Amino acid sequence: MGSSIFQFLPSIQEIDAFLLDQGKPSGRKVRNLVQNALVQLRHQIANKTLQPDLLDSPSRESFLQWILENLKDYAPVQKVINATGVVVHTNLGRAPLPKDLFENLLPRLCSYSNLEFELETGKRGSRDSVLRNLLRNLSGAEEAMVVNNNASAVFLMLKALTEGKEVIVSRGELVEIGGSFRIPDIMRESGATLVEVGTTNRTRLSDYEQAISENTAAILKVHPSNYIIEGFTESVEIPKLVELAKKHGLYCFHDWGSGTFYQFAQKGLRSYPTAQQEIQKGIDILCFSADKLLGSVQGGIILGRKNPVEKMRKHPLYRALRADKVTLGLLESVLGAYFEPESLKEKVTGIRLLERSKDEIRDQANRMMDEIHPESNSEWKVKIEETDSRTGGGALPELPLPSCALVISHPDYKAQHIQDWLRSEPIPIIVRVQEESVWLDFRTVFEEDEESLKNSLHLLFKSSFKSESQAP
Repeated sequence: MGSSIFQFLPSIQEIDAFLLDQGKPSGRKVRNLVQNALVQLRHQIANKTLQPDLLDSPSRESFLQWILENLKDYAPVQKVINATGVVVHTNLGRAPLPKDLFENLLPRLCSYSNLEFELETGKRGSRDSVLRNLLRNLSGAEEAMVVNNNASAVFLMLKALTEGKEVIVSRGELVEIGGSFRIPDIMRESGATLVEVGTTNRTRLSDYEQAISENTAAILKVHPSNYIIEGFTESVEIPKLVELAKKHGLYCFHDWGSGTFYQFAQKGLRSYPTAQQEIQKGIDILCFSADKLLGSVQGGIILGRKNPVEKMRKHPLYRALRADKVTLGLLESVLGAYFEPESLKEKVTGIRLLERSKDEIRDQANRMMDEIHPESNSEWKVKIEETDSRTGGGALPELPLPSCALVISHPDYKAQHIQDWLRSEPIPIIVRVQEESVWLDFRTVFEEDEESLKNSLHLLFKSSFKSESQAP
């Protein structure tokens, strides 16, 4: 077979035509992906790692089919325009990082630094001493530490402090969040024994107290994350759990999921407590994600009493879960901004998006509306509607944030197909579909992306479906 197999590789033009025939995006929309797929195909042929039937009986048709089936595997992480209105969007990278803070950090990341070196003494230092000091000052906690995400924080907490012992959790808090992260599974892997109390919708203080035994180590409170239970419900607040734990010499933990040091002004969010307020309730360990409401990079923040936090730091597992220099540097930069709350909205992107007013968002949507009027003979319908954005990311999932959206529809085109077309643009546009229309919620659309969005919408209005399975 030798090098002759390469003669069966299709050209870019052949691949474009094939994708178009299959009702898939083609041409400029997926050119980079096609080129990446061809590179991988050549590599597998050269190294004889391609599936045997393709190596033994190569054909242009079989290679075209291979590219079609594998195209999605070569899609790089790229910039998208988030027009969903979900601020902390788990599928879109959660909280967007503050550009200015990131750029200020680059010189330190692109050179050597005193990450674990004391300049004063010339000896080895602690990589997170600055971060711990920032966290203690912001929260009022006795001690603090950071690991690579909140799942790691929960796992380390249970492993270091409760292995071989019982941990009591309400049945209504045995949650599963993204990526099949289940509290019972994490507890089992940590070596702790789960003791379930109460029912799915109602758990009383007496349920916890009756479950305490000589082998109990802790009571764990878990934020419900992306779901809520409404109606006939009852749960126990943290201060009462803290009091019960102290009475019996137990730890009281809170897996908060999403936390912040900022008191929001936005209606609805303003009632969300701060980390300072949570620590004041007397909790032993509080842990939460850094890339949700906080608006920083992925990381697990651990706050609490000095003794248990130091036990966690000394546990061998900590070295496997500790954060790298990029995480530490970005988190330091964002936390530093929290010491100046009057300018926080300008510095931290996630905070700014959450605090935007409906009037500000409507002005932005109106500017876009003025730029993109479809031609007079077009059947495209475009209007501005009031809507509700969402916080997202496991933080107050059902809390509505008043917003405005551009609503697009066409009598002959399905909203799903319009959505697919927008998603296949060079800078993909991610939208919502409801009421057989496409909704672009401007809470999460950056001003610097308006020109790109305008150009894509102009192109959309000049296009038409070639078939029911194809985008305009």
